[in-house]
Order: sequence, then structure tokens, then C-alpha cells
Amino acid sequence: MLAHMTISNFAIVKNLEFELKPGMTTITGETGAGKSIAIDALGLCLGDRAEASMVRPNEDKAEISAAFSLQNNQAARRWLEDNELVDGEECILRRVITKEGRSRGFINGSPVPASQQKALGQLLINIHGQHAHQQLMRAEHQQQMLDQYAGHHLLMEKTRKAYQIWRQANNELKRLTQNREENKAQKQLIQYQVKELNELALGEDEFAEIEEEHKRLSNSGELAVSSQTALSVLYDNDEGNALQLLQMASQQVITLGELDSNLSTIPAMLEEAIIQVQEASQELRCYLDNLDMDPQRLIYLEERLAKIMSLARKHYVMPNELYQKHQDLLKELEELDCSDERLEEMAEQVELQRQKFLATAEKLSKSRQRYAKELDKKISNSMHELSMEHGIFKIDIQSDAEGMLSPLGFDNITFLVSTNPGQPLQPLGKVASGGELSRISLAIQVITAQKVETPSLIFDEVDVGISGPTAAIVGKMLRTLGESTQVMCVTHLPQVAGCGHQQMFVAKKSTKGQTETNMYPLDDKARVSELARLLGGSEITERTLANAKELLFAA
Repeated sequence: MLAHMTISNFAIVKNLEFELKPGMTTITGETGAGKSIAIDALGLCLGDRAEASMVRPNEDKAEISAAFSLQNNQAARRWLEDNELVDGEECILRRVITKEGRSRGFINGSPVPASQQKALGQLLINIHGQHAHQQLMRAEHQQQMLDQYAGHHLLMEKTRKAYQIWRQANNELKRLTQNREENKAQKQLIQYQVKELNELALGEDEFAEIEEEHKRLSNSGELAVSSQTALSVLYDNDEGNALQLLQMASQQVITLGELDSNLSTIPAMLEEAIIQVQEASQELRCYLDNLDMDPQRLIYLEERLAKIMSLARKHYVMPNELYQKHQDLLKELEELDCSDERLEEMAEQVELQRQKFLATAEKLSKSRQRYAKELDKKISNSMHELSMEHGIFKIDIQSDAEGMLSPLGFDNITFLVSTNPGQPLQPLGKVASGGELSRISLAIQVITAQKVETPSLIFDEVDVGISGPTAAIVGKMLRTLGESTQVMCVTHLPQVAGCGHQQMFVAKKSTKGQTETNMYPLDDKARVSELARLLGGSEITERTLANAKELLFAA
């Protein structure tokens, strides 16, 4: 429940601090005194949009804080624990707005975005505004109120997720279908390209091998002459060669080694060189014997290289990348070959997800129908209590599993009402007068509020258009609600104000060109005076005081 509020430099409030108690608290005051200003300030702590105009003139910033008791509010406690913001048995929401319009939000002293304040605020308090009867005319608000009363939030979330999955699958199917013709043209082009590459049948490392062989064959004459010359120098020239010279040097060094031991290692080194020359000569001879100088092979290689170069240019790749390009095209063609099969599979998947969504939406629809009957009876009875003796209320649920699919299911919900005997049930806005609409709206809000999990409820002048005996009944309804839930009600009706377990008074004063609003609790004597003012206006007589005492006593 809301335990304490502090407001500083907000609108016409200079400094305001007050505590709130369990039960029903009524808030009264003169017209224009700012009875709803505390609720507006509280809205900022709950994540409402902040504006620079909210800061009191000539002040740098406005600051609002609201302290909530977490006793018997496990949902809010779990949220705080999940977000690592829990701090004992109390939760403090604070909002600071600068005169430039910037704002900062805090939960238990930790800075948080307004979205988090809004998410937590929904678990702490529920505000019913003075224009709720206007919102009640909208179909989406009617559905929201029914769902709120039914409390099937998990079922709604399941329906929303099922719808989302189905729509995603359906969008993918549409994309595949739209691309089908494009895929056909693409497939024909790739088939032609693959056919050319299949005919070429290029191996993975073939280009490098062909390039090497072509280089060797095209230079075979030079290779033969140079190899023969080298062989002659090393071994074959009878008039003198490297081997003979090495052998002669070896003999000379061996002889010298006998004369000087410092030369003893050189013969071994020369012997090694002789062996290397002999082996090199053998390798060169073998190379010459096997040197391929086939001109037909050279022609073949040149033709194949030309084909490779031509296709590489055609596909905008380097010749050594042509093999990989071929593999990529084969893979792409395979994927396109599977597109028809994929399309069929996707269509089956879409239908499967649609059926899952419809099954979940059907459960949601049945839940709505069940609670709609319950709500029909309760609101009709409340209408009778609120001086509409012949009033009938009915929630009409039209289900269309073909044409009305949405994340909220497939129901179209309309609030129907009949206020006079013989009058058929018609949509709420077409039948009810302004006063009747206010009373019906109040009845709906009070009844649905009983099912809301938040431990605090605020009613901001929801009794507009109500007077006389009906106002007394409204007061009793709110007081009964206050027995189990903290209720705060901004009202101008003495019959409602007198039903509060406690009463706050809002006063506005102007001094030295400055206006300030204050709010303070009333004791029993002050309550009687305030109720008398509400009953009699500016002139308070003994009779109005007596009536005020009677109102307070009756409550």
C-alpha cells in the first residue's frame, strides 16, 4: 500500500508531505485547489512522461517520492528481487524533473529508466481516472477490462506468443512464395553456368598443375640445351670437366697431407664434392632421358588454359578460384532445387502454427465467456443499486477464427446495456446518457477493482455526474472495497467523502504573487465542517452541520 508521499516544487505545490493509511481515504477541497495534483505527481513516480512545465516557476527542479509498504504484495517483492532492487519491507519510488525537462527515476535509491518504474508501478497501485467513462466507449478498453477481471494473464501471454510464431512463419512463407518466380529465372541461369563448368570438369588443384606443366613444355628446348651443357661441364666433356678437376685436386691434397697434417681434412671434403658431382650428373642424365617434348600435349594444355581463363573472366574470379566457384554454384543450385520442397514444408508449418494459435485462442475465448457471464450479473445488480432499477448489462463476445485474428485472440467484445423496460440491448455509448454512463462506468470499475492484484486503488473524481441517494450508494461501495484494499478517492460529493475511513483536505492560497497548494488530514470536527461545506456551499448553517454529522455517523 501507499504509505507516504513527498512532493517538492511540482506545479503549484511548493512542499507537500503526507501519510496515508489503510482503508478508504477521501480527498476533498474547493474547485481548482488541486485535488488531483497528488495523483498527477504519483503518476510520475509510476513512469508517466515528464515535462518541463511540471516544475514550479522559478525553481530548478521538481522532486516527487512515494513510499510503498510491500506487506502482502508478493508480486512487487518478486519483481524487485528479480531486478536486484529489493531493500527491506518498503519500496521507495522517486522522480526528479529539471526545468529543462530532463528527468531521472530511482527505485530504492538506484537509478532506473521510466519503463522500469512503470513496470513496477503496475504491481503497486491502480489509478482510475475521471475520464474512465469516456475510455469505456472504446472496444479495446472494454476487452482490457474483461481480461483484467478474468485475470487470465498467462493465457493471454501464451496466445500472444502463439500468434507471433504463426505470423513469423506466415511472413516467411510469403517471402518464399514471392521469390519463387525470381528463383526460377535464377535457377535457369545457374543451370547453364554449372553445365559449362561440368563440361570443363576442373579438378581442385588442376589449374596449378596445368600451369606448371605448360611452363615446362613451352620451355623444353631451353631446358634440354641447358641441361646438356651443365652435364658436359660436370661429367661428359672428355677434354676436361669438373669431376676430373676435382679428382686431380684430391690427389694433390692427399700428397700434401702426407707432408703437412694440417691438410688432412681436405681430402675428405673433396671426396664429398666428387660424390655430389657424380650424383648431380646422374640426375641430369636421367632428367634429359625423360624430358617430355610432346607438341600435341602442349597444344592440349594451351587450349585447356584458354578455357579456364575464359570461364574465370566470365564469372569474375581468378583462374585458381574457378574450382571453388563451381562448388558454390552447385550448392546454390541444390538449394534452389529444394525450394519447392521447402515451400511445401513451410506451408505445412504455417498451418500447424495457426492451429496451435487457434487452440490457445479458443481457450482464451472460453475463459472470457465464463467471466463475462459472471460480470454481466454483478454489473447488472450494481446498476440496480445505482438507481437504474431496470438496467441490464451484457458483454457480447463475437468470435471469428477466420477474419479477426490478433495477438489478443479472435474475439470482438462489446459492452451492451439496456436502461429502460422494453429497450433492446445496444452498445453502451448509443444507449446510456451522461449520468447513466458515469454510474455504469463506476460500477464496472469498482467490481473489476476487486479482482486487481495491486494493493492500492485510486479513484480520481469517478463519481462525476452522480448525486443524491446514488452518491450514498457509491460511497458505500467504495468503503466496502476499502475494507480489503487501500482506496483513495478524489471527490466533490459529501455522500462519498463521508464514507471514507479518513479524509484529506486540499487547500490553495496565494501570497505575494505566489500560489501554493497544501493537503492535510481532517479530524472528526474538521470533517463535519468540510462535509457541511460540500452540502451547503459557502453558507454553513446549523442544518448543514447536522446533515454532515448524520452523513459521517451513517458511514
